[in-house]
Amino acid sequence: MTALTTARLRPRDVVRVGGSGLRARPLRVFLSALGIAIGIAAMLGVVGISASSQEDLNRQLQALGTNLLKVSPGQTLFGDSSHLPAEAEGMVGQIGPVTAVTATGQTTAKVYRNDHIPAAESGSISVLAARLDLLRDVSAGLAGGAWLNVATHRYPAVVLGAKAADRLGVVHAGPDQRVWLGGQWFTVVGVLAPVALAPELDSAALVGWPVAESRLGFDGYPTTIYTRAAEDQVTAVRDVLAATANPEKPNEVQVSRPSDALAAKQATDATLNALLLGLGGVALLVGGVGVANTMVISVLERRAEIGLRRSLGATRGQIRLQFLAESLLLSAIGGIGGVVLGIGVTWSYATFQGWPSLVPIWAMVGGVLATLIIGGLAGFYPAVRAARMSPTEALATP
Repeated sequence: MTALTTARLRPRDVVRVGGSGLRARPLRVFLSALGIAIGIAAMLGVVGISASSQEDLNRQLQALGTNLLKVSPGQTLFGDSSHLPAEAEGMVGQIGPVTAVTATGQTTAKVYRNDHIPAAESGSISVLAARLDLLRDVSAGLAGGAWLNVATHRYPAVVLGAKAADRLGVVHAGPDQRVWLGGQWFTVVGVLAPVALAPELDSAALVGWPVAESRLGFDGYPTTIYTRAAEDQVTAVRDVLAATANPEKPNEVQVSRPSDALAAKQATDATLNALLLGLGGVALLVGGVGVANTMVISVLERRAEIGLRRSLGATRGQIRLQFLAESLLLSAIGGIGGVVLGIGVTWSYATFQGWPSLVPIWAMVGGVLATLIIGGLAGFYPAVRAARMSPTEALATP
């Protein structure tokens, strides 16, 4: 009875015995744990970067607003391009929950850096007539200069979108900056910052509605109407916009929600995330194979130790528990290291992108649990193999 009591291992003893086996082979332990750590870091990094990107999108949408609706002409039954009625903007403004309405209109004018550029080299820059409240209603900002006002929108003044300014080689706005627009010189009074909810404005040159009609032959028909609605009425307003904008031909009207496009862009990243998670899983599997290999070699190298312990009274269960504990400790070291590495990767990438850094708690806990499961599976066979050795066989092995 005394021998049995003495031979019993307490949990603290199991950890101590398992740890001593790892300390005897530090380099091999480091390399095996590194495989586990890389797998966990890869998976945690993917989850963390995706969560950080999602949080940045949520903050961006919260700042820009998700209540912007865009109305544009579609196609006729014969496939031809249609146009919105000239009164569409005013009719949309009569909808009760609508809080703001603005519009742009497509002109046939082209814009060039100077009057010596060949007509074919327009740089795909569209010239749009714009309402004065466009900047506010689409949550756009200026990178430089000023927006059109009650004075400048009647004269040859233009505000360039971010991409349009880059293509035209316009670095800054000012009275000395002019572009050749519609066969005449227009002064660049402002340059827009990228517009998240209306990216079509990035590649546009925006002029005042009156000057577009008087100098550019603009017909006055709006081609895009931007509408803000009460947050709790967006869906209801969306359902009636087509019929309101063009009561005679509502089927020729397209209604979209720009914030949905941003959310869809985020959703497309899920495919890449799934691929990266798969690669992380492969790395984790490789790490598990490394743990198994380390433990199998450890059993072969320590047969004399196993035989000595068995001859001194250690049971097969205790030998099995010792090597299983070593495997779990090895995996835990790799798992914790992987979590730390994954957090570091997420923080670095999120900081570089200007995103808030976010790593879900469930991902960190799940990462450590995954390593323990892999460690248990990887160490099970070596532990069983060690336990099956008889004292005489183990001690007789050189």
